[in-house]
Amino acid sequence: MGTIKASRGTQDILPEAVRIWQQVEATAREILARSAYREIRTPIFEQTDLFERGIGEATDVVGKEMYTFHDRGDRSLTLRPENTAGVVRAFIEHSLYAQGGVQRLWYTGPMFRYERPQAGRQRQFHQLGVEVIGSRDPRADVEVMALATDMLQTLGLTGLTLYLNSVGNPSDRHHYRDALVTYFTPFQADLDADSQERLTRNPLRILDSKDERTQAIAKDAPSILDYLGDDSKQHFDRVQQLLTDLGIVYTLNPRLVRGLDYYTHTAFELVSQDLGAQATVCGGGRYDGLVGQLGGPDTAAVGWAIGLERLTLLLRQLQETSLPDLDFYLVSRGERAEAQSAQLAQQLRHQGFSVEVDLSGSAFGKQFKRADRSGAIACLVLGDAEAEAGTVNLKWLASGDQEAIAQAELLDKADSLRQTIAAQRAGI
Repeated sequence: MGTIKASRGTQDILPEAVRIWQQVEATAREILARSAYREIRTPIFEQTDLFERGIGEATDVVGKEMYTFHDRGDRSLTLRPENTAGVVRAFIEHSLYAQGGVQRLWYTGPMFRYERPQAGRQRQFHQLGVEVIGSRDPRADVEVMALATDMLQTLGLTGLTLYLNSVGNPSDRHHYRDALVTYFTPFQADLDADSQERLTRNPLRILDSKDERTQAIAKDAPSILDYLGDDSKQHFDRVQQLLTDLGIVYTLNPRLVRGLDYYTHTAFELVSQDLGAQATVCGGGRYDGLVGQLGGPDTAAVGWAIGLERLTLLLRQLQETSLPDLDFYLVSRGERAEAQSAQLAQQLRHQGFSVEVDLSGSAFGKQFKRADRSGAIACLVLGDAEAEAGTVNLKWLASGDQEAIAQAELLDKADSLRQTIAAQRAGI
């Protein structure tokens, strides 16, 4: 029998990559906490009806990409393809609206869509997202866009472009939909197969086609900005002014419609040039009708999601591969020395140091080579003689300086050791 491999469209996140994921998560937690966002965790699978009603049956996500199954009770369940619908369901089910005010929520976790796997896009993928539920104020739109920009820039991304559009309210979109059908119908035979199907079901999605011929046809299609009513124009003008006031540069893109039916008014994407071809790292917008559509009170909301696979791929390209911040690499040989090494490592860890113990039992020479490759600041050496005397050899790996020191004294000097390690790590 052959070896079992990960399923197509899934991938293992190995230890050297996990460090970047942790960096992203830690940065997000810090920035979101400063802005009064609280984490929410929802189930990985939901009733299928939630996504059919929330995302829209005419979307590619619902029509082609969901992982749907029946459980033993013959209930139709779906692995979540996105998490806004799940957060809104939790908001309604637990009556979070009864608390009054605005709910600022964030989440992270795996999502599932049956798509063709490619760089930065998997069938099991991960998102980090925010939702501001309970405000129609344009300031909420700008707050979430500013948060996303701040987070990505803090992580070190450059070459970011904020693309901005308004998809108006349902009435605006109804008039615009009619205009698109009128425009595209004479070209129907020249559109790609998906766009021909969308012409009657969801013509706005034709604007998002990746087919070159369809893109050329769509180039002269009507702009939704010409179909916005007075209220929608006023909201969008205010969003643009607030972004300008914050010094956030944006580019209007009337073709930006996003792929889900629940969007209203503001739609936006943050696109990076660092992946070669333009790549969307963050996308979101306002969805004022979704809470009511799913059975809750009429409640406005806005949010975004960042694709973590794509983001971490960018960060791995921008950052040099680095070793863990290891303080000590502990080598030992001999029964008594090896027993003491376990005790000494535990005591040092309790004092806040990071320690890796060589468990190979091989000759000192081989252990020393592993110590040099470990990225540790210092090597601790225990042999039979040191074990007998209760000492340990401390070797600073950068300089090669070493000294014999009593194990008890080593533990007593924790504060000065920390200062020395910090200085050497900083290259001082």
